[in-house]
Amino acid sequence: MQTPVNPFKQALQLRRAQIGLWLGLADPYCAELCAGAGFDWLLIDGEHSPNDLRSILAQLQALAPYPSHPIARVPFGHGEAGAALIKQYLDLGVQTLLVPMVDTPQQAAALVRATRYPPEGLRGTGGARASRWGRYPDYVREANAQVCLLVQAETRAALDQLDAIAATPGVDGVFIGPADLSASLGFPGQSGHPEVQAAIEDAIARIVGAGKAAGILTADEALARRYLQLGATFVAVGLDTQLLAKATSALVARFRAA
Repeated sequence: MQTPVNPFKQALQLRRAQIGLWLGLADPYCAELCAGAGFDWLLIDGEHSPNDLRSILAQLQALAPYPSHPIARVPFGHGEAGAALIKQYLDLGVQTLLVPMVDTPQQAAALVRATRYPPEGLRGTGGARASRWGRYPDYVREANAQVCLLVQAETRAALDQLDAIAATPGVDGVFIGPADLSASLGFPGQSGHPEVQAAIEDAIARIVGAGKAAGILTADEALARRYLQLGATFVAVGLDTQLLAKATSALVARFRAA
């Protein structure tokens, strides 16, 4: 058995746009339903959703028959605890990680080390689902090349250090977090504010200029298309929780009005 190639990482290297959806319902049944829609990638959220290692594993198993690439967001990634959590996510078989709140190139470099086996990093070795319990005989030697690390820039401090973060070897992409960024810039809940949008557009240009993939999440279709035109490569265009909330609210509202 051969170590699986990471198709999402390949697509980013080719600058081929990847359209994704956020999974926040923490349920494998929902994950499989969304996978059938044909998104390029699906984000399993471990930061703002009630996911743990077992629920993430169940969603990975549900997504396995589908071409949609699973990405998992860890709740945190810094320090020894963060490195240990990253190891567990990778051992589950996650190939692509999204790590929130990365403000400095030093933090980005530490995350790169946490995702790599020695000598490039400090990821601990051991039999796990990622290697299919040793059935991928070359996994330990080949896994580093298939890990895709995406870091989130979502504060004023991150924007100040964005060029250095994007230039960090081993960082494959930088994801702009519009909600937290708007709050950090003094406009909480106003990700559409002109100053926030100007900062986002500037950030996308700087990330792309550094030769890295830029990503973002927005449920606004016009904005999503705008970001793609600006050069963003991986764009999440909706959230399962929001889609369900909007559809159910609209349905009941139509009957209440009648």
